[in-house]
Amino acid sequence: MKLLILGATGRVGRQVLNNAIKDGHQVTVLVRSKDKLSDLEPGLLEIIEGNVLNASDVEAAMKGAEAVISALSTDGADVLSQGLPLVIGTMKKAGVSRIVTVGTAGILQSRVSPDLLRYQSSESRRSLTRASQEHHQAYSLLEASGLDWTIVCPTYLPEGTRVGSYRIEADYLPENATEISVYDTADFAYEQLFSQKHLHTRVGIAY
Repeated sequence: MKLLILGATGRVGRQVLNNAIKDGHQVTVLVRSKDKLSDLEPGLLEIIEGNVLNASDVEAAMKGAEAVISALSTDGADVLSQGLPLVIGTMKKAGVSRIVTVGTAGILQSRVSPDLLRYQSSESRRSLTRASQEHHQAYSLLEASGLDWTIVCPTYLPEGTRVGSYRIEADYLPENATEISVYDTADFAYEQLFSQKHLHTRVGIAY
Protein backbone atom coordinates (compact mmCIF):
# COMPACT_ATOMS: atom_id res chain seq x y z
CA MET A 1 0.00 0.00 0.00
CA LYS A 2 1.09 3.59 -0.59
CA LEU A 3 0.83 5.41 2.73
CA LEU A 4 1.16 9.03 3.77
CA ILE A 5 2.30 9.45 7.36
CA LEU A 6 1.96 12.81 9.10
CA GLY A 7 3.78 13.45 12.35
CA ALA A 8 6.37 10.81 11.48
CA THR A 9 9.10 12.36 13.62
CA GLY A 10 7.02 12.27 16.81
CA ARG A 11 7.06 9.45 19.36
CA VAL A 12 4.05 7.52 18.02
CA GLY A 13 4.50 8.56 14.40
CA ARG A 14 8.06 7.27 14.27
CA GLN A 15 6.95 3.83 15.45
CA VAL A 16 4.16 3.81 12.87
CA LEU A 17 6.76 4.67 10.24
CA ASN A 18 9.03 1.86 11.42
CA ASN A 19 6.14 -0.61 11.14
CA ALA A 20 5.24 0.53 7.62
CA ILE A 21 8.84 0.29 6.41
CA LYS A 22 9.30 -3.13 8.01
CA ASP A 23 6.19 -4.40 6.20
CA GLY A 24 7.42 -3.10 2.84
CA HIS A 25 4.80 -0.43 2.15
CA GLN A 26 5.53 2.57 -0.04
CA VAL A 27 5.70 5.44 2.41
CA THR A 28 5.69 9.20 2.02
CA VAL A 29 6.20 11.47 5.02
CA LEU A 30 5.68 15.21 5.29
CA VAL A 31 8.10 16.62 7.85
CA ARG A 32 9.41 20.04 8.74
CA SER A 33 13.00 18.78 8.97
CA LYS A 34 14.53 15.85 7.09
CA ASP A 35 17.36 15.76 9.61
CA LYS A 36 15.13 14.03 12.16
CA LEU A 37 14.96 10.98 9.86
CA SER A 38 18.64 10.96 8.90
CA ASP A 39 19.16 7.57 10.55
CA LEU A 40 16.98 5.83 7.94
CA GLU A 41 18.56 4.28 4.88
CA PRO A 42 18.07 6.26 1.67
CA GLY A 43 15.39 4.85 -0.61
CA LEU A 44 13.20 3.40 2.12
CA LEU A 45 10.68 6.20 1.85
CA GLU A 46 9.91 9.50 0.17
CA ILE A 47 10.56 12.43 2.47
CA ILE A 48 8.88 15.72 1.63
CA GLU A 49 10.14 18.64 3.66
CA GLY A 50 7.30 21.03 4.29
CA ASN A 51 4.47 22.01 6.57
CA VAL A 52 1.00 20.53 7.06
CA LEU A 53 -0.27 24.13 7.24
CA ASN A 54 0.82 24.70 3.63
CA ALA A 55 -1.71 23.43 1.06
CA SER A 56 0.87 22.87 -1.70
CA ASP A 57 3.05 20.77 0.63
CA VAL A 58 0.07 18.61 1.61
CA GLU A 59 -0.90 18.16 -2.05
CA ALA A 60 2.64 17.11 -2.96
CA ALA A 61 2.73 14.58 -0.13
CA MET A 62 -0.70 13.16 -0.97
CA LYS A 63 0.19 12.17 -4.55
CA GLY A 64 -0.46 8.45 -5.06
CA ALA A 65 -1.48 7.84 -1.46
CA GLU A 66 -4.07 5.15 -0.71
CA ALA A 67 -4.44 5.92 3.01
CA VAL A 68 -3.29 8.51 5.53
CA ILE A 69 -2.21 8.09 9.13
CA SER A 70 -1.68 11.17 11.26
CA ALA A 71 0.18 11.25 14.56
CA LEU A 72 0.40 15.04 14.55
CA SER A 73 0.60 16.63 17.97
CA THR A 74 -1.01 19.92 18.89
CA ASP A 75 2.51 21.36 19.17
CA GLY A 76 1.19 23.88 21.69
CA ALA A 77 -0.56 25.65 18.84
CA ASP A 78 -3.36 25.16 16.32
CA VAL A 79 -1.66 22.65 14.03
CA LEU A 80 -4.58 20.23 14.14
CA SER A 81 -7.45 22.67 13.72
CA GLN A 82 -5.67 24.55 10.92
CA GLY A 83 -3.86 21.68 9.21
CA LEU A 84 -6.52 18.99 9.22
CA PRO A 85 -8.93 20.91 6.94
CA LEU A 86 -6.14 21.04 4.33
CA VAL A 87 -5.53 17.31 4.74
CA ILE A 88 -9.24 16.48 4.46
CA GLY A 89 -9.72 18.71 1.42
CA THR A 90 -6.67 17.27 -0.31
CA MET A 91 -7.78 13.70 0.43
CA LYS A 92 -11.16 14.39 -1.18
CA LYS A 93 -9.55 15.91 -4.28
CA ALA A 94 -7.18 12.94 -4.54
CA GLY A 95 -9.92 10.35 -3.97
CA VAL A 96 -8.36 9.05 -0.73
CA SER A 97 -10.94 7.98 1.84
CA ARG A 98 -9.12 6.22 4.70
CA ILE A 99 -7.52 8.21 7.51
CA VAL A 100 -6.41 7.06 10.96
CA THR A 101 -5.40 9.68 13.51
CA VAL A 102 -3.93 9.55 17.00
CA GLY A 103 -5.92 11.70 19.41
CA THR A 104 -6.20 11.79 23.17
CA ALA A 105 -8.37 10.12 25.79
CA GLY A 106 -9.73 13.57 26.60
CA ILE A 107 -12.03 13.46 23.56
CA LEU A 108 -13.68 10.19 24.55
CA GLN A 109 -17.10 10.26 26.22
CA SER A 110 -17.16 10.79 29.97
CA ARG A 111 -18.53 7.96 32.08
CA VAL A 112 -19.56 10.32 34.88
CA SER A 113 -21.17 12.89 32.55
CA PRO A 114 -22.12 11.00 29.36
CA ASP A 115 -23.20 14.17 27.55
CA LEU A 116 -19.69 15.57 27.89
CA LEU A 117 -16.27 14.54 26.67
CA ARG A 118 -13.76 13.45 29.31
CA TYR A 119 -11.74 16.67 29.17
CA GLN A 120 -14.94 18.67 29.77
CA SER A 121 -15.90 16.65 32.85
CA SER A 122 -14.65 15.85 36.34
CA GLU A 123 -13.32 12.56 34.96
CA SER A 124 -10.25 14.36 33.63
CA ARG A 125 -7.55 15.36 36.12
CA ARG A 126 -5.90 17.77 33.72
CA SER A 127 -6.18 21.45 34.53
CA LEU A 128 -5.00 22.53 31.08
CA THR A 129 -7.37 21.67 28.25
CA ARG A 130 -5.84 23.41 25.23
CA ALA A 131 -4.52 20.19 23.66
CA SER A 132 -7.83 18.40 24.19
CA GLN A 133 -9.69 21.33 22.65
CA GLU A 134 -7.49 21.06 19.57
CA HIS A 135 -8.12 17.31 19.36
CA HIS A 136 -11.85 17.99 19.84
CA GLN A 137 -11.81 20.28 16.81
CA ALA A 138 -9.99 17.58 14.84
CA TYR A 139 -12.64 15.05 15.88
CA SER A 140 -15.43 17.41 14.78
CA LEU A 141 -13.73 17.99 11.43
CA LEU A 142 -13.34 14.27 10.79
CA GLU A 143 -16.89 13.51 11.90
CA ALA A 144 -18.23 15.97 9.32
CA SER A 145 -15.76 15.01 6.57
CA GLY A 146 -17.48 12.03 4.97
CA LEU A 147 -14.15 10.18 5.07
CA ASP A 148 -13.51 6.72 6.54
CA TRP A 149 -11.88 7.85 9.76
CA THR A 150 -10.75 6.25 12.99
CA ILE A 151 -9.30 8.15 15.96
CA VAL A 152 -7.08 6.16 18.34
CA CYS A 153 -7.30 7.74 21.81
CA PRO A 154 -4.57 6.67 24.23
CA THR A 155 -4.54 7.49 27.92
CA TYR A 156 -1.27 8.47 29.69
CA LEU A 157 1.42 7.69 27.13
CA PRO A 158 4.91 6.89 28.49
CA GLU A 159 7.55 5.47 26.16
CA GLY A 160 7.18 2.07 27.84
CA THR A 161 7.70 -1.20 26.01
CA ARG A 162 5.80 -3.26 23.47
CA VAL A 163 3.52 -5.46 25.58
CA GLY A 164 1.36 -6.65 22.69
CA SER A 165 -1.86 -6.92 24.68
CA TYR A 166 -4.14 -4.10 25.81
CA ARG A 167 -7.78 -3.15 26.15
CA ILE A 168 -9.78 -1.10 23.69
CA GLU A 169 -13.29 0.33 23.84
CA ALA A 170 -15.30 2.29 21.28
CA ASP A 171 -15.91 5.91 22.29
CA TYR A 172 -14.86 5.38 25.93
CA LEU A 173 -11.62 4.82 27.83
CA PRO A 174 -11.49 1.29 29.28
CA GLU A 175 -12.31 1.35 32.97
CA ASN A 176 -9.47 1.72 35.49
CA ALA A 177 -7.10 2.71 32.69
CA THR A 178 -3.71 4.00 33.76
CA GLU A 179 -1.38 4.02 30.76
CA ILE A 180 -0.48 2.61 27.35
CA SER A 181 2.98 2.61 25.77
CA VAL A 182 4.00 4.51 22.66
CA TYR A 183 4.78 1.18 20.96
CA ASP A 184 1.42 -0.49 21.57
CA THR A 185 -0.43 2.70 20.63
CA ALA A 186 1.52 2.90 17.37
CA ASP A 187 0.95 -0.78 16.60
CA PHE A 188 -2.80 -0.50 17.11
CA ALA A 189 -3.07 2.72 15.08
CA TYR A 190 -1.06 1.19 12.24
CA GLU A 191 -3.24 -1.93 12.19
CA GLN A 192 -6.35 0.19 11.70
CA LEU A 193 -5.14 1.20 8.25
CA PHE A 194 -5.92 -2.33 7.10
CA SER A 195 -9.16 -2.85 9.02
CA GLN A 196 -12.74 -1.68 8.62
CA LYS A 197 -13.68 -2.63 12.17
CA HIS A 198 -13.52 0.80 13.82
CA LEU A 199 -14.71 3.12 11.06
CA HIS A 200 -16.18 6.44 12.25
CA THR A 201 -15.16 5.63 15.82
CA ARG A 202 -12.99 7.02 18.59
CA VAL A 203 -11.21 4.07 20.16
CA GLY A 204 -9.95 4.28 23.75
CA ILE A 205 -6.83 2.22 24.37
CA ALA A 206 -5.12 1.28 27.65
CA TYR A 207 -3.63 -1.64 29.55
